[in-house]
Amino acid sequence: MIFTDAMQVASLIEGEPIKKERWIDVVNPFNGEVVGKVSLASAEDAEQAIESAYQAFHRTMKTMPAYRRSDILRKTAELLEERTEEFAQILVLEAGKPIRDGRSEVGRAVQVLRFAADEAKKIGGELVPMDAAVGGENRIGMVRRRPIGVISAITPFNFPLNLALHKIAPAIAAGNTVVLKPAGKTPLSAYKLVKLFEEAGLPKGALNLIIGNGSEVGDLLVSHPHISKITFTGSPSVGIGLRQKAGLKRVTLELGSNSPNILFDDADSKAAAKGLVKGAFAFSGQVCISAQRIYVQKGIYQQFLDEYVALVNDLVIGDPAEESTDIGPMITEEEAVRAHSWIQEAVKAGASVATGGKRKGTMLEPTIMVDVTQDMKIVCEETFAPIVSVIPFETEEEVIAMANDSVFGLQAGVFTNDINRAMRLADALETGGVWINETSTYRQDNYPYGGIKNSGVGREGVKYAMEDMTEIKFVGIKLG
Repeated sequence: MIFTDAMQVASLIEGEPIKKERWIDVVNPFNGEVVGKVSLASAEDAEQAIESAYQAFHRTMKTMPAYRRSDILRKTAELLEERTEEFAQILVLEAGKPIRDGRSEVGRAVQVLRFAADEAKKIGGELVPMDAAVGGENRIGMVRRRPIGVISAITPFNFPLNLALHKIAPAIAAGNTVVLKPAGKTPLSAYKLVKLFEEAGLPKGALNLIIGNGSEVGDLLVSHPHISKITFTGSPSVGIGLRQKAGLKRVTLELGSNSPNILFDDADSKAAAKGLVKGAFAFSGQVCISAQRIYVQKGIYQQFLDEYVALVNDLVIGDPAEESTDIGPMITEEEAVRAHSWIQEAVKAGASVATGGKRKGTMLEPTIMVDVTQDMKIVCEETFAPIVSVIPFETEEEVIAMANDSVFGLQAGVFTNDINRAMRLADALETGGVWINETSTYRQDNYPYGGIKNSGVGREGVKYAMEDMTEIKFVGIKLG
């Protein structure tokens, strides 16, 4: 293990740590050990961070040439890649993420930075054919994209590195500045990331870090007049409240889901079962697009269930620092207790546990539920836990209705070898994204990612995030 003593971190404004009297512990979810201590910022600190970012935008970032922004992002990617093991170990310690998944997250984060470095050089515009209108002769019209200012980035605990970069990297690529507020349970990776940008040459104030209570600093990061956009990943209740407070500011919200995955009887059930093991149980199901509902056509239902249970029973549960571990802890015992109570509630209502279902501390076994109904919490709400329901269906129309019977709509997976059926489902499912012959949990960092309904508004994916982090400016020229 790289760290033998607890890391002490604080908010960073223009690279300087802001240490206050209030400190809280960062706790390893697996064993309860204190792995870090963080100084909590105040509202005054948040105000200072926003003002610093506002000044940095007008002083440097607004006019920084594209090649320079690209160079900084690429250098940050190189530094992060060199320190993959260090950052992966931090994710193990603060989030309880299995080490192999930690390395995977770092790898994706490096890729996000490189996508952003490329896109920084592609921000362009277009010429408008002014002579398309009567009287437009001898005029030239052009559309340019310009950065909008200070971006407020509020990030969750489950992907504390990669999701932070899905907000920071496109903002910097477009020429904006950022104030980052990470989840209080996972501030260590955020602190290290901000220091990495500083090492790569990002100007002071262009990326400030505020670690504090949402009630004290969060509201300011939403309502302050110098904030031009808020990008938030978290719970629907917080996100909806945030949008109501934002007024006319631009807002991107990545909220909850209970993603459906649909297997038709012409699908490869073995391949689907293998993919859905990771799809449902990666990082103990604490993933927005985790496969929570698996609908299986009756002709292959029992075959799939048998294969699926056998694969899940082979998963290794234990210390996330061990190379062999597949399933580690949930983020807190409180969350594990809450998820376990949902299992018990479903069983009392008539559901059955096909495998798993037991809890010890923060560890909840990967659990497959059957005989469920659409109104059970484990089906209709977001479990955010290692719980999946396997549900039989007969017809295409029936499963579309069941999949769409949700307040959420982030991503879905469809398994079929019928291309016509696949495209019908792609059109009919009420989600922001649909994968064919892939689980709902798959995400690549260069496509437009986001949901509808209570799953949020706006899109991530570097190129698409940058569209909402820039504004269109028209310039017209009348020739002599």
